[in-house]
Order: sequence, then structure tokens, then C-alpha cells
Amino acid sequence: MAEFDPRRRRLTLKLVYYGPALSGKTTNLMCLHDRLRPERKGEMMVLDTKSDRTLFFDLLPVGFTAPSGLVVRFKLFTVPGQVAHDSTRKAVLSRADGVVFVADSQRSQGVNNAESFQNLEDNARRVGLDFDDLPLVVQFNKRDLSDIYAEDEVMERWHETPWPLVFASALQGTGVFETLDALLVALYGRLAGPFALEAEHGLTREGFVGAVMGEAATPGAALGD
Repeated sequence: MAEFDPRRRRLTLKLVYYGPALSGKTTNLMCLHDRLRPERKGEMMVLDTKSDRTLFFDLLPVGFTAPSGLVVRFKLFTVPGQVAHDSTRKAVLSRADGVVFVADSQRSQGVNNAESFQNLEDNARRVGLDFDDLPLVVQFNKRDLSDIYAEDEVMERWHETPWPLVFASALQGTGVFETLDALLVALYGRLAGPFALEAEHGLTREGFVGAVMGEAATPGAALGD
């Protein structure tokens, strides 16, 4: 849940990347970290299991200062995809303000995608999140691989769902910023009223999203710290 500190004039939001093992959650965050402008990002922390698979990943902070002086910060996490780490998934998902579900576009991963999405819904309810009202974006990643679901097949299966759908290749840097952009738009809709983002802090939806995204570097371009 959003954390507001009136004394420090700081609003902190938690975004979680969820999905099956090896779907590209970590690669999404690596791409964001590489391409966000230096003044908008902090250091990236990686915690690994003994098998060197990422347990979760913290990009802290990503943020900006509103015209009113309000500091808006984002904590971006990934959850472990392995079933054995479900307790960690729940801990990371707890108090999330928004979620990106990263699905694997390969046909061989259809069952894993479905089971992981059901696990997201189940765990959201277990940690007290209103899944039906949770800002959520679905990303179909790994579009650069062969034997993947065609876009029209994916759209047919998901067309009745309320969530934005983005096609991506996080390894190539495509669709990653579009995914975060869509989540920020959904998140603004939830926060604008309760925190008077426009009325008191001068933050329109376009300003809120643009302040985070800014002018990203092109893929492969080096950014200073």
C-alpha cells in the first residue's frame, strides 16, 4: 500500500514484477536500470539463491520531485518464479501498489503462465490485496524467440480481461518501457484522488508518468552513475 510521510513530504509506492521462472522479470528490471536517466534511478540490489537464480530484485529508488515539493519514490521488485519460494512471493507481493505479470510467450510455457497467474491472484488475496481493483499490466515477453503464441492468439484469449496487454522482448529492450508506462497510468488513476496529486501537487497523469519515464537512453547506450 502507498506509504505517505507528511513530515518528509514523501510518497513511496511498491511495484512488483510477477510471473513464472525465467519469464524475464529480472531482464525487465535490468533494462529499466540501464535506460532510465541517472537522476531518476538508484542502485540495484540482487539477492540470489544457492543455485544463482534470483530470489528478488530491488531497484531503489526510482523517483522524482513534484512541483509542490512532494517526493515520489518507487520500489521495484521481482518475485522468485520457483514454486519452492512461494512464501517469498507472498512477502514481496505484500502491500504492492501495482503489479506487472510477465508471461513467457513460448508455447511450451502456456501451462506455467496459467499456473503462475492463478498463483498471483491467490497470493494477492492471501496478503490482503483487492485483486479486482489492483493496478495490473500483463506483458507477454520473449517475442524474439521461435515457437511462440501469435499476437492474435494471445489477444483472443485475453480480450475479455480488463488489464492492459503489452508484447515485449525484454532482452532486446522492446516493450519494457511501454509496460511500465501502462502500469503508471493505471496507478495514477488509483492515487490521484486520495493524494490530490493534481490539485495539491501539480501532477497531471501525463506529468506523473513523464516524470518517471523521462527521456530514456537508447538500447545499449551507456549511462553514468
